[in-house]
Amino acid sequence: MILCYMLIGAACGLLIMLHLEQLSDAGVSAGSRILHLVLLFLCMYGALLVQIIIHEAGHLVFGLATGYRFSSFRILSFMWIKEQGKLRFRKLSLAGTGGQCLMSPPDLKDGRIPFMLYNFGGAIMNVAASLVFGGIALLCRTWSFGWILLMFLVIAGLADALMNGLPLKTGSVNNDGRNALDLARNPEAMKAFWTQLKVSEMVSRGVRIKDMPGEWFEVPSDDAMKNGIIATNGVFACNRLMDEHRFEEAELQMSRILSKENGIVGLHRSLLICDRIFIELIGPNRPEVIEGMLTGDQKKTMKAMKQYPSVLRTEYAMALLGERDAAKAAEIQNQFEKAAKTYPYPSDIQAERELIQLAAGIAKN
Repeated sequence: MILCYMLIGAACGLLIMLHLEQLSDAGVSAGSRILHLVLLFLCMYGALLVQIIIHEAGHLVFGLATGYRFSSFRILSFMWIKEQGKLRFRKLSLAGTGGQCLMSPPDLKDGRIPFMLYNFGGAIMNVAASLVFGGIALLCRTWSFGWILLMFLVIAGLADALMNGLPLKTGSVNNDGRNALDLARNPEAMKAFWTQLKVSEMVSRGVRIKDMPGEWFEVPSDDAMKNGIIATNGVFACNRLMDEHRFEEAELQMSRILSKENGIVGLHRSLLICDRIFIELIGPNRPEVIEGMLTGDQKKTMKAMKQYPSVLRTEYAMALLGERDAAKAAEIQNQFEKAAKTYPYPSDIQAERELIQLAAGIAKN
């Protein structure tokens, strides 16, 4: 992934440099060249954003073509979600992701659903768009501003296809290619994938995770958890225990799965640690235990996810029960309520408010 980003920067930087040399040879003033430089940098980032949109549109198009139904579409933190048959605008930011298209799955047939086109649809669309942009570039004068812009789009599209099509596990999430590989290798992963999409669908309908079918949240075996997709179901099982306020069981389960080598991605690990910190705060509340969980990586992820409800809930409990700072806790609660107004899943907000109220009740006692 780092190599891909370096190659994108090198390729775009080379195009910018050569374009500026052309302007210099043509006698364009230094001020105009600086303006071109600024505009080209903006265009480079714009091209990356355009290809992210095209990528997520690819998942949508190929998902619809293979029997999936629209659930939500997110670019950066801007999200459109289907609520009660209507399209609503919400905000959600997930560290390590530039966008996400979630869809409701078709019914399982012989334990399977279509998955290749849905997973690779984004990469396919990136490649197709890059070919179109490259074809248009052939009609433009080489090294002109329009030609450079089109080449940015080609580079961004091919890079996006490569980074999502090759099966990679990044620090925070698995990419599309890795998910497809896990699904192809393991029939159990197929059921887990279907379950995760169904859970997402039900949450978007306002259903609490504790009110969903219990069989969706069976804890996978340690061996099965080595598969990245199946491992997510283990995370969901912990989330359900938290929503049911079965904190002792949740702590035991989270401690067990986090202590083992498995496929849980970095983002899920950090959010589980947030839950463990909260449980410690409302229970024994041992400062040395909390400090031990607040590693550099954990603090970094919590900072990146500072508007996420469960992170804000944990920050609230840390301020109120850990630091005994009621003013700071009140400020964090205000941040929570502000984030709740645009958060896409009201059932999650309801669950987190209950936990905030629980922490507040303990503080009073």
